[in-house]
Amino acid sequence: MITPLDIENKRFAKQMMNGYSVEEVDDFLDELTIDYTKNYKEVNELRAKVDELNNSLVQYKTIESTLQNTLVMAQTTAEEVKNVAKQKADQIVDEAKANAQKRVDELNNEIIIKQKELDDVKKQFDIYKAKMESLLISQLELLKDVNKED
Repeated sequence: MITPLDIENKRFAKQMMNGYSVEEVDDFLDELTIDYTKNYKEVNELRAKVDELNNSLVQYKTIESTLQNTLVMAQTTAEEVKNVAKQKADQIVDEAKANAQKRVDELNNEIIIKQKELDDVKKQFDIYKAKMESLLISQLELLKDVNKED
């Protein structure tokens, strides 16, 4: 690429006849140097700006990618936590059901034992009642015999 300094230092061979006016060529080259310098600086500034914007774009794309990965990881973690919580809840419910069933079975066994005890007490009462009845009958017979003798 031609630099403004190249234009400014450019010299043309001078011809004696039918040549260009050296002063006009120099004036034109001076104007061209000024414009070209301005454009050259602007192009360099714009290239620097493009580079800066490209670097920013890369940085933002990296941030976006990181955020997307973080979001996916957060969603995955949330699902895992949810699944673990559900498993724990199911386990707690199952344990509660098992404990409740165990307690029901224990209470049923206690009921059966108490029912047997009640039946035993009723039998003992019936035996006691029969003995008392027999004793009372024998006592009544003795009283009758005593009354007959008198």
